[in-house]
Amino acid sequence: MQGVQYLKPPMSAGLRERKRVEIHARIQGEAMRLFLKRGFEATTLDDIAQAAGVSRRSLFHYFESKEEIVFSTKADFPDLIAQAVGRRPADEPLLDMVENALMDMGARYQTTQTRDYARLIRDTPALHAGDQAKYEQIERVLANALADRKGLPRSDIACRVTASVAIAILKLSIEAWLAEGDDGPEMHGKAAFTALRRVVG
Repeated sequence: MQGVQYLKPPMSAGLRERKRVEIHARIQGEAMRLFLKRGFEATTLDDIAQAAGVSRRSLFHYFESKEEIVFSTKADFPDLIAQAVGRRPADEPLLDMVENALMDMGARYQTTQTRDYARLIRDTPALHAGDQAKYEQIERVLANALADRKGLPRSDIACRVTASVAIAILKLSIEAWLAEGDDGPEMHGKAAFTALRRVVG
């Protein structure tokens, strides 16, 4: 749900670290601009290096592949979802907790850029499989965050099942949003959680 992350290094960071963060952001930003303009397959690493004003060798100090650049735009998503759960009341029922956390994330971070990136990943076979694997990591982080918020062991089966269902709903909601081109995935997520509650009734 996030777009390019133009990270700002703390003022206490040394010059070398600040420069490293700025170059990382520039490469990432120029790469994503080119991917959206030309297509993922049609854009080369040389194109990206030239646009970012770095050598190909320097680019490899920051990213090992084009795929890594794309997925770096979502690198903070697991932390964001854990933080969203952490903001929920600890006595909230698990299903309400995860639904409200996801809705909160959607309201805070939904942008046109996010949608463009999601479409790029969906429509690029080389990216789609890797993206699905990332959801497994997010599911584990979500399950742990739910358990921590509830004061339960991280092996708790209810938290693991809730996280699994929530990530399935998240994927379904994003797919529906991209297919229909409406305002956001939140409405699809709410509909899916409502349907789930009718089923488990």
